[in-house]
Amino acid sequence: MAISKEVISLAQGARRTDVKLERLELGLARARAAIREVLRNQSQKFDLVDSDYMPQGPVYRNPHAFYQSYREMEKLFKVYVYEEGEPPLFHDGPCRSIYSTEGRFINNMDMENRFRTRDPDLAHVHFLPFSVVKMVKFIYQPRSFNSTAALKRTILDYVHTISRKYPYWNRSLGADHFMLSCHDWGPDLSHAISHLYSNSIRVLCNANTSEGFHPSKDVSLPEINLITGLNKGIIGGPSPSRRPTLAFFAGGLHGPIRPILLKHWKDKDESMQIHEYLPKGISYYEEMKRSKFCICPSGYEVASPRIVEAIYLECVPVIICDHYVLPFSDMLNWKAFSVSVTLEDIPKLKDILKSISSRQYIRMQRRVKIVQRHFVMNTPPKRFDVYHMILHSIWLRRLNIRVHPQD
Repeated sequence: MAISKEVISLAQGARRTDVKLERLELGLARARAAIREVLRNQSQKFDLVDSDYMPQGPVYRNPHAFYQSYREMEKLFKVYVYEEGEPPLFHDGPCRSIYSTEGRFINNMDMENRFRTRDPDLAHVHFLPFSVVKMVKFIYQPRSFNSTAALKRTILDYVHTISRKYPYWNRSLGADHFMLSCHDWGPDLSHAISHLYSNSIRVLCNANTSEGFHPSKDVSLPEINLITGLNKGIIGGPSPSRRPTLAFFAGGLHGPIRPILLKHWKDKDESMQIHEYLPKGISYYEEMKRSKFCICPSGYEVASPRIVEAIYLECVPVIICDHYVLPFSDMLNWKAFSVSVTLEDIPKLKDILKSISSRQYIRMQRRVKIVQRHFVMNTPPKRFDVYHMILHSIWLRRLNIRVHPQD
């Protein structure tokens, strides 16, 4: 049977795409092998030198493996950003709010010239750059019967558009694609498409395992509240000896944990500065700087900007939250620089914190200063900062999958 020239051309094009995919997967296989080699030889001393930064110490689960993985990412990783969609809705996001992580990542990705590729055949992952915050702003219908229906239709239409125009979504059923959202509705809106929810890498501030967050596939996004869009004035703090307050919290009744915290500790103990509202004239950030421990309870959702605020101001975070996957926990050993307590532990909170010796506290506080670099938003981004740590987390999830050429 004769084959038309058009069919031959398509077949050859598909084959060239398959060859490129095979090369991508071969590069990823070599990266996996290099990282596994480091993991297999954990007792071996590695003489590594990096002029910028060398991960080391107990704040990392395995500093050598992390460094090897990071370097493999720098050598290899490429991201393709879909450009379909109008800029006010897609390719944009807030940079001065509690959702600033979302907007800053999209903005940095737009300016990216090292990890971003303009050739989708060369990409290891494909970014769906819709901002949930902007979608809520422009098309949310608050008094409709199904208030999120329009948002879900928009995401559905967007994925259908790119899946018809490009072969990459259908090739992997979305497994080498990622969305990123710091809005509370991000996880729910990912249900707009079953493959987006179950296959794609979802980079979410609301990293709640009880609501379907899968740590092996999804990425926990730090929630960072940049009120002015800048880090100026909110990074750094005094030494342990200049922190007279044992613990500090200020925040309204939001979610199930804070009412219990306020019931047990509000205005009960001078060393436990627990407030619903700060007294007039008292600075929130200055109180964090005066405190050894900063209480970080979740609200209605699991993430809290207080965790990163505490790290910025070098106050040891005390995390009260169930089902929360902490950011960068593949690489970071949160037990080394933070305290986790359960809801049932709240009445014993002072005893728990007082039981931490001065020596151990000083170690923890120094470790907070070490991990601080991984949560800082720089303009432009710098190696090992929060932007690159988010990319590295996505890179690790891409290493977990293999995309096979189509038959």
